[in-house]
Amino acid sequence: MIHSSGTLAILLMIFVMLFWIYLAFKSRKLSRYSRPLTIFLIVSLAIASGGVVSAQLTLNPAPLNAITSLPPATVGDPTPANPPLLTAVAEPSNLGGFVRDNTALLQLGKSLFWDMQLGSDGIQSCASCHFHAGSDSRSKNQISPGLLASLKDITFQVGGSPNYQLTAADFPFHKLADPDNRTSTVLSDVNDVASSQGVFHSVLLATVPGQAEDNVTSTPDPDGFQINGINVRRVEPRNAPTVIDAIFNKLQFWDGRAKETFNGVNGNGAADLNAKVFRASGQTQLTPVSISLNNSSIASLVTGPPLSPFEISADGRTFPEIGAKFLRRRGQKLKSLRPLGKQVVHPQDSVLGSFSRYPYKGLAIGAYDRLIQKAFKPEWWKSKSIIQVESDGTITILPGALTTNTSSFTTTTDTAITTDGSLATDESFTTDAAFSINALATSTDSEEKLVLPANQFTLRDWNFSLFAGLAMQKYMSTLVSNQTPFDKFQAGDTNALTTQEKSGLALFVNTVANGGANCNVCHAIPEFSMASVRRTAGVTSTDSGNPLINNFVNGFIPNYGVRPAAEDPGAGNFTTSRFKIPTLRNIALTAPYMHNGGMATLEQVVDFYNRGRGDDGGAGVAPLNLNSQQKADLVTFMRSGLTDQRVLLDKAPFDHPQLFIPNGHPGNQSLVTSSGNTNGTPTATDQLVEIPAVGSNGVTTPRPNFLD
Repeated sequence: MIHSSGTLAILLMIFVMLFWIYLAFKSRKLSRYSRPLTIFLIVSLAIASGGVVSAQLTLNPAPLNAITSLPPATVGDPTPANPPLLTAVAEPSNLGGFVRDNTALLQLGKSLFWDMQLGSDGIQSCASCHFHAGSDSRSKNQISPGLLASLKDITFQVGGSPNYQLTAADFPFHKLADPDNRTSTVLSDVNDVASSQGVFHSVLLATVPGQAEDNVTSTPDPDGFQINGINVRRVEPRNAPTVIDAIFNKLQFWDGRAKETFNGVNGNGAADLNAKVFRASGQTQLTPVSISLNNSSIASLVTGPPLSPFEISADGRTFPEIGAKFLRRRGQKLKSLRPLGKQVVHPQDSVLGSFSRYPYKGLAIGAYDRLIQKAFKPEWWKSKSIIQVESDGTITILPGALTTNTSSFTTTTDTAITTDGSLATDESFTTDAAFSINALATSTDSEEKLVLPANQFTLRDWNFSLFAGLAMQKYMSTLVSNQTPFDKFQAGDTNALTTQEKSGLALFVNTVANGGANCNVCHAIPEFSMASVRRTAGVTSTDSGNPLINNFVNGFIPNYGVRPAAEDPGAGNFTTSRFKIPTLRNIALTAPYMHNGGMATLEQVVDFYNRGRGDDGGAGVAPLNLNSQQKADLVTFMRSGLTDQRVLLDKAPFDHPQLFIPNGHPGNQSLVTSSGNTNGTPTATDQLVEIPAVGSNGVTTPRPNFLD
């Protein structure tokens, strides 16, 4: 109820304001007082109306104090009955030994994540599979056969062939006559996976400095991604999870193979004793060193997709070759590989807007070389020595070899396009206070005109995995969705959730014995996952292959009942499957669900749990026995209560550059047309879809979800 004193104050202020407006029209003598009087009235009205706001908001200091379904207490969560608000994970404790400018690191990371030039085909980026709420909403050519099974299966059961357009009728992949009874008649069952399309199958010949597309040979696809002898884009063997809130995961990927310690080279963490980067001691001496950065599973993850022959790369590519492609060019005839050079960047981009060349493509930074120099300490990129890879794979250091090539260090003159479309040098951008490009284009640091044989690399080429890993991790650490209705409710605003959402939350946190669904035990609040850094604090590191990766204490569930272990063991073996528990934040936007993508709606997910799991043919668990209203309440809580509007509308920090994504190929699962390529096996014509550039204010209409 509104207090009477507040009501009287509001009425009085309205009366004074109306009277003042009347006098203003009657006499100009009041004009000199109009501005201060207006400010006084606005402030007074705000103060008086505070009674209305406070009366409508009922604070609840412990909105989750009724939790009865609790995860076990851990070092990171000693009182699970009182979960904290979502907070960011700490950065690597020794990050300062590598990075000197965190702003430049973030700019580098966002650019690389969205840049289509990262792919061997000049199309695929990391964002190609993570453009919609951090995941993938495409539905054509998104089926992969049972490639991870103990007996590899390359037959397409859904649609009969690749390039199939999925429909709602295809889901769930395990169909029952009665969705609430796991022992009812099985209507259909397939071992296919709904996932994300990547590159065509090809073998790398060479990366070319300054060229977005690698030189490759197209070869017949060994896994069945062909139609009438024409290769189509391959599809990954597991559903791509969201990268939003991934910073909270202790380990990355469904099977946890990206470790929490980053070794600078790959995802194996401390288990790979041979993983070394180079560090410069002076201008001519390079030393191979083993490095270890904690809290860095995303950096470990980043080293995977750029080399994956399913996701972004031709087979056989290495990170130094990617570095050579991005960081230097051959002579003057080839242009520099400008960051995001094939994409428009919105002038109000929350990270890159000050460098936008809108409406022209790319950033007003001539090369990634510049961002690396600004972001990282010189000992990781500045050297006159060359790293040479011999034919047997051994490495030879050529001390000071760059000093013999005087053309290596001539000052560069990169061209850009000014606002009127004319050509200009990079110096035209040096007035931007956010970034002095000219200051970085010093003659002794430039390698953009350096000509080297294919087996020779500069220090910055060789350490590109280190740069990309830490930079993209920095960017993804900003993708935190902690402004959902649930977060506001947990912070004390009991009006943030509707009555139905509160009912769903009660089901989520309560035990089956108390009429709940027991969700919180695995999807622990506030990360909504037991696999978080906080929940697994104090658990022995998994870097060296510790078997705890197979256990619940690290957030992995054995034989969960989605599919038989023989089809995909995850982190287990072919008799026991083990998969990481994913977050449920923004779950309404990230269909399809489960590691196989076999469920298209949250209703199908709730049916799976309600019947006691067991789609893998195992014993399952006791059914939840939720009625239709309870199931609807639980779905509503997850659908709307866990959706951050900033994610839904691409608002900062979830805004992004323009992106063109392959959406299958013109035709269907029976017929495609050749692109006319001449580098081996014919490849299908791409069907590209534009994801427009979005600034920090986001969009007004959300993009369609999966199958919408």
